[in-house]
Amino acid sequence: MAGSSFFALLDDIAALLDDIALMSKVAAKKSASVLSDDLAVNAEQVTGMKADRELPVVWAVFKGSLKNKAILVPCALILSALLPAAIKWLLMLGGIYLCYEGYEAIKDKLSRGGDEAADAEHKPVPKTPQALAEYEQRKIKGAIKTDFILSAEIIVITLNVVADAPLYQQIITLVVIALAMTVGVYGLVAGIVRMDDAGFALAKSKAQGAWGTFVKKFGRGLVAAAPFLMKALSWIGTLAMFLVGGTFVAEGIQPLEHLIEALASASAGWGAVAKLGLYGVVGAITGFVAAVVVGGVSRVRKLASN
Repeated sequence: MAGSSFFALLDDIAALLDDIALMSKVAAKKSASVLSDDLAVNAEQVTGMKADRELPVVWAVFKGSLKNKAILVPCALILSALLPAAIKWLLMLGGIYLCYEGYEAIKDKLSRGGDEAADAEHKPVPKTPQALAEYEQRKIKGAIKTDFILSAEIIVITLNVVADAPLYQQIITLVVIALAMTVGVYGLVAGIVRMDDAGFALAKSKAQGAWGTFVKKFGRGLVAAAPFLMKALSWIGTLAMFLVGGTFVAEGIQPLEHLIEALASASAGWGAVAKLGLYGVVGAITGFVAAVVVGGVSRVRKLASN
């Protein structure tokens, strides 16, 4: 009797794990586009550091991302149970923030006109340990703020997938997705920011023969590609803010979402691309409006203080 109960318990555990694995797979698939945006944005945020400080910064942002998800998972569960409509409004506010940050980043990039010398001059180069620490903290805080908003979308997408599951399955699945996404994103970010060092190591390889020649050429290729990849990620990360933020805003306004769906459906064979582009347009307009509002409020405060 005890033996049969034990095996029945094992069957229940196996069924639970299967359900969680299936829901996690579906949630990960639905979150794939957000994951790519998260990667690009955070890789862009942690660039610009000295080589020996890149990994410590990535590690600090990784820990901040874990804290974000430790806050988001229980909050999402509570809001879903008590006030589900609040999630939509919070995501819209997060989307507006992302669009504003994207607009400011684009304005900053264009104001420098692509001048490499100006780029180098624009980036503060800390000359003292205190200045370096302050610079790192600014970068870390900016990356963690952005991560919070992108993580919120991943958590909400996952919550929608497991909405009909029992509470304990919702909790386990959310935790699994949160940990997997965080480790995945920042593992890749760490790899990207240290790609040039890996290239140098391969280029100095002592391997001989055809294999050694291939390894050295591959290493030199990584070193040559690293600056272009980082610059590309900088632009991709900025544009991702518009795409993700625009998606949040559009999905929170049903008439606008329906209009985008209709326009995307009318684009024969290009529906997905058209939809993405329209979300980007919404994000750009939202960022511009947010910047105008923030600038107006700032001017009013200055006048009031004077």
